[in-house]
Amino acid sequence: MPNKKTLALTEENYKKIIETMKTGFIYKAPEEHEKKFNPNDKVATALVLEANLGLRISDILKLRLNDIVKDGDRYRLDITEQKTGKTRNFTVPGEIYRYLENYTLKHNIKPTARIFDVTERAVQKQLKITADYLGLDGIGTHSFRKFFATQVYTNNGYNIELVRTLLQHSNSAITQRYIGIQQKDVEDALNKHIQLI
Repeated sequence: MPNKKTLALTEENYKKIIETMKTGFIYKAPEEHEKKFNPNDKVATALVLEANLGLRISDILKLRLNDIVKDGDRYRLDITEQKTGKTRNFTVPGEIYRYLENYTLKHNIKPTARIFDVTERAVQKQLKITADYLGLDGIGTHSFRKFFATQVYTNNGYNIELVRTLLQHSNSAITQRYIGIQQKDVEDALNKHIQLI
């Protein structure tokens, strides 16, 4: 279950985390010796997919390339969410499919094999180390799903119903709490209403 205090990433922090994972780094935790963390394309790519598809990391880690089916002129993903048991059938943008296809070719992963042979715990551990190295607090794997939600919300005319549908929440109030927009909306409304004479 995601921590309620997990924050949505900013675009800047999203890019920093992914770039740092892809290049590797040397890190010295308090009261520890210096450790080298090699580039981790696998974890970085799994998190990129979470940020671009809005799926939970548990569902990302189960993916196989052949789970994405060409359907006419589009690609479609049909999955059953591990957490909720709900079926999700949605379009995968061609650019994301090609990104994933290139990753599987580069790493010699068969279309029927799991793309990410890594545990959720290993992803969380690598992310925590990277976030600590970058000095970022409140970041977990769910931060990437929240990043997806907030980006869709702000880039599509603040359409909360669209985000609700994409995340498969049962109502908009849950989605509003999820992406933390209630307080911002209240503040914006108050600031727009000023009628001083």
